[in-house]
Amino acid sequence: MGAGVIQKGGEGKRGRRRRRRSQPMSEINVTPFVDVMLVLLIIFMVAAPLLTVGVPVELPKSAAGALPTDQEEPLTVTITVEGEVQIQTTAVPRADLVTRLRAIASERASDRVFLRADGSVPYAAVMEVMGALNAGGFSKIGLVTDIGGPALDGSDPSGG
Repeated sequence: MGAGVIQKGGEGKRGRRRRRRSQPMSEINVTPFVDVMLVLLIIFMVAAPLLTVGVPVELPKSAAGALPTDQEEPLTVTITVEGEVQIQTTAVPRADLVTRLRAIASERASDRVFLRADGSVPYAAVMEVMGALNAGGFSKIGLVTDIGGPALDGSDPSGG
């Protein structure tokens, strides 16, 4: 806080020199006070949300193991541009597809399968294979696509 000195009085009469007496300034300079308070306000505004913590809970112990992760190679079914169905890299006739899928599902721990189809394959053909996958025991079907396709909002993600 700045306390200063104010000199009172002016020139004496006819140039006489008088001894001037300095009086202390009784006003407080509030500018540094306001600066400090604003800095502290900003610090507390930033730090306050970081101080909130979740409810402390001691979780019970269990003998159960961790959830298993998929360590199997993912099963991939592909529909080529000619309409041929392949499991991994082996071509399978459509009539034998459900039978083969049931045999594969009985040997696998995961019921996850990835379906790849050429963009020119009709939608009905893709749905037939999805139905066969479901009948074969695979309920988690993921459709595989490439990135960078057109967006519905009209933007071009490829930058072209």
